[in-house]
Parts: sequence; structure tokens; C-alpha cells
Amino acid sequence: MTAIEIDFDVFKELTNRRTTESVTYNDVLRELLGIHGLKASAQISDNSPSVGAWTTKGVTFPSGTEFRASYKGQAISGKVESGGLLVNGKRFDSPSSAAVSITGNMVNGWIFWECRLPGKMTWQLIKSLRK
Repeated sequence: MTAIEIDFDVFKELTNRRTTESVTYNDVLRELLGIHGLKASAQISDNSPSVGAWTTKGVTFPSGTEFRASYKGQAISGKVESGGLLVNGKRFDSPSSAAVSITGNMVNGWIFWECRLPGKMTWQLIKSLRK
């Protein structure tokens, strides 16, 4: 195997992009470069529910799925755990109820939130996951 030299800033960025300990630096680089065929341990099936997964409106978010939104210049984050969406220490059963708790107004949570599925590098609007 060939070693390549990288500076500290590149190392930090690669480390930040590792979503779990099982995701290697090589996995991160393959994702960034668009090279398919990640090793099996880094692949996550979006369709297979896992323990702690959250299903709402026919969409299943695996446990560990990260959520984010921006509201009035503030970064808001949440995570799927124990069959629900946890935001600011509170559990929500729908994306909209979590969004309303932040904004104080009626909000369509499906266009308010982005998510990053476990093992993935990219964020996507959760509305794009609905059929």
C-alpha cells in the first residue's frame, strides 16, 4: 500500500467527515471522489430498519441519522434515537412538530430539515426521501 502525505487541515477535514468509527479515511475519500464500491461495513441500507430507527410518513430514518436546519441564523441539529427525532433534548414523532418547537409557527418539517444518513457524507432535504 502506498502512503500519501497530507497536511493537518486535510487530516482534520477527513476526520470530521467520518460519520462513525467504522468509516475509514479511504471510505471518505472514495465518497468525495465518487468512487463506488465501498466496503460492506461502511455501506448502510437505507431501506432496512434498525433498532432505534424512526419511521414517519412511510420514510424510515435509521438510528443515528443526523438532522440539521438553519433558523434566524442559528444552526439547529437533531438526531434519530430510540424511534424518534431528538432535538434539544426533546423527542418528536414528526419533522413538523420538531420544526414548530423551534420556530413557534406552523412549519412543514419536510422542507425545514436536511438529514445525513449514517455512513453517508452528503446532506439532503428530507422531502426528497418521500415517495
